[in-house]
Amino acid sequence: MVCSESSKKAGVILARPFGISGKETMKILICAVAALFALGTFQCAQMNQGRESAPPAERVAEVEPAKQGGEVHWGYEGEIGPEHWADLSPDFALCREGTEQSPINLMEATEVEGSALKPKCGEGVLTLEQRARVMDLVDNGHTIQVTTDATPAFDLDGEHYELVQYHFHAPSEHMINGEYAPLEIHFVHKSTAGHLVVLGVLVEEGRHSRVWDPVIAALPSGPGDPRHLEGLDIDVNELQPVAERYYRYRGSLTTPPCSESVEWIVIADKSQISAEQMAALTSHLHHNNRVVQPLGDRELVLVGTE
Repeated sequence: MVCSESSKKAGVILARPFGISGKETMKILICAVAALFALGTFQCAQMNQGRESAPPAERVAEVEPAKQGGEVHWGYEGEIGPEHWADLSPDFALCREGTEQSPINLMEATEVEGSALKPKCGEGVLTLEQRARVMDLVDNGHTIQVTTDATPAFDLDGEHYELVQYHFHAPSEHMINGEYAPLEIHFVHKSTAGHLVVLGVLVEEGRHSRVWDPVIAALPSGPGDPRHLEGLDIDVNELQPVAERYYRYRGSLTTPPCSESVEWIVIADKSQISAEQMAALTSHLHHNNRVVQPLGDRELVLVGTE
């Protein structure tokens, strides 16, 4: 299969730089995220050290895909399930009529070689250490959503993107070669113009992941039980994995109103958490995944190592 010129330019991967320790690698991961979304060769953007960031509670309202349907009651089963979303409101028409819908089955992708991430992204670029001191968790009836006071950010095509929130789906929404994973995490990034980039991470059972312990320990008991934690010391960058391969395609929100023009990056290799951690997370999620949608004539790219 012949790659388009844009596909070739998409070949930028996340890889652990040579001579950099694990903790130091995490500190430059924000540069990796910027490289991950690059169509060409992008440089990491200044983090605006003096810029005042909105508190977590305000950022929940900025982008909350699971609640963008307003007052219309929707869900994942029966007459309000995904196959009926378009019938519930005219605002949900794209859930049936859209041609660039998500999630999809990630298979038969155009393979593209990517360049390795350099150890540095310019002198003095990474000025903020992304450590969360405050964390808010809410069960909005559709998923568990987490916001923090730390916002990894990057500039892309002149637009400033920040990590607004992340949330969970069980089982996964995307499939890889026809197989679901037990869990998928969506890291939602938003630009000042309102454009969205979502980083998807599929998760399987395996080794224990200590970085998720504070999140799991604070899980709400159900809707109406928000949790607010202070005095934390969490490196937010550790939540978004360093990756050597990833899929990229143009898609949509996976919840009503199913808005399109969302840039999707899905890590090809699954992350791991222990069986106990998986059980704790999935017990709060009630089969909240949308079935895969047709790829149509969209281009699906799998970026790998040179």
